[in-house]
Amino acid sequence: MTQEVTASSQVVMNASFWIATALFILAYGLIISEKIHKTIVGIFGAALMIVLGIVTQEDAFHSMDLGIDWNVIFLLVSMMIIINIMKPTGVFEYIAIKSAKVAKGKPFMIMAIFSVVTAVVSAFLDNVTTVLLIAPVTLLICQALELDVVPFLITEALASNIGGTATLIGDPPNIMIGSKAQLDFMAFIYNLTPVIIVVLTAYVISIRLIFGKKMKVKDELRQRVMSMNENEAIKDPVLLKKSLVVLAVTITGFVLHGMLHLEPATIALFGAGLLLLVSGNKEPHRILAEAEWATLFFFIGLFVIIGGVVKVGLIKWMSIKVLELTHGNLFGTTMVVMWFSAFASAFIDNIPYVATMNPLIIDMAKQLWPHASGLALLHHPDLMPMWWSLALGACLGGNGTAIGASANVIVVGMAEKMGKPISFKKFMLYGMPLMIESVIICMAYVWIRYYVLKI
Repeated sequence: MTQEVTASSQVVMNASFWIATALFILAYGLIISEKIHKTIVGIFGAALMIVLGIVTQEDAFHSMDLGIDWNVIFLLVSMMIIINIMKPTGVFEYIAIKSAKVAKGKPFMIMAIFSVVTAVVSAFLDNVTTVLLIAPVTLLICQALELDVVPFLITEALASNIGGTATLIGDPPNIMIGSKAQLDFMAFIYNLTPVIIVVLTAYVISIRLIFGKKMKVKDELRQRVMSMNENEAIKDPVLLKKSLVVLAVTITGFVLHGMLHLEPATIALFGAGLLLLVSGNKEPHRILAEAEWATLFFFIGLFVIIGGVVKVGLIKWMSIKVLELTHGNLFGTTMVVMWFSAFASAFIDNIPYVATMNPLIIDMAKQLWPHASGLALLHHPDLMPMWWSLALGACLGGNGTAIGASANVIVVGMAEKMGKPISFKKFMLYGMPLMIESVIICMAYVWIRYYVLKI
């Protein structure tokens, strides 16, 4: 099997291959070292990819496979606009006070509640939107209790990626896998949600062990929070009602975007435009200025850099080498796909990675079952565990580093704007062990369910 797949998927290691690989390694090295701001590295790295002819400007700006994912960019911009309009209403302060009172002002209880809420919401919305909504609330709660906001932001980013793994619409890699393998919403619920519940439970226990004893607050601070009246936080009830209606329409659009035949970015842009229109704000400069532009341009640069190494075949070459290791053993290949996907997605954006792995898995299936076609091939019982392993590895692997998932990048950018920067090393110190824990659980799940019980 391996020889046939490799033969049909040769990568030409020409000058472009080595230039793109060198740029990729250099860019990530600078991002990790933090000697130069990641946005500067992203923009200049992207420009070099175009100037040196690795990708054309047409590739960078217009290619679906190699260029900037404008769906992600406009989704982010639009949700930032909606949130910036909602901020003056006081709704985030209301949520912060209410949550703190439910948790009785206990730091870990607050962390646990926010983590679980983030995970559940991320299963039905994209996880980027979820962290955009939850991060401002988190800052307010931590300020009131005089707590460091960084551990809370990191745990919420990780929880958003865990929750997003549970459904078809929760994380972009799942959407891509569902489309390529022709898997519906309920298939993801049936196969992925059970293990994600276990992963989330283990995650909450783990963060209790990591952070539980470190977070203590004085009784007077807890009492001060418990005595607050959350209703007094609402400053503009009229704008709040308008904002909640528009947000509800936007969220409904996200859930139904497949039936509506509209991309999430289109729905988010409609929501942002509608709220700008009905809010009565005649000067949108402040709202637009408060968007996380440094983070957005980092994404733009990163998409182009990744597009360059996809185009020259680096990611495909890496994937082929992984498949060669298993010598045709399906269980072995499934496990390698899961673990390699996890570690690759920790350092390489999981969207282009999954875009590369999808056709590779299909090509491998054609070599194994040459007489099968259509759904009989895509849904072959022996192939299904590989699809789920790819989804679990790619989505959960994003928790390994600060650049492994869109939600992580957003949280790091917001923390920097709050004056609480999260270093690459600090995020990785917490994220990598928790990522490995979750993948171990998933490995056991796949083995027991599909190879022992065979259900």
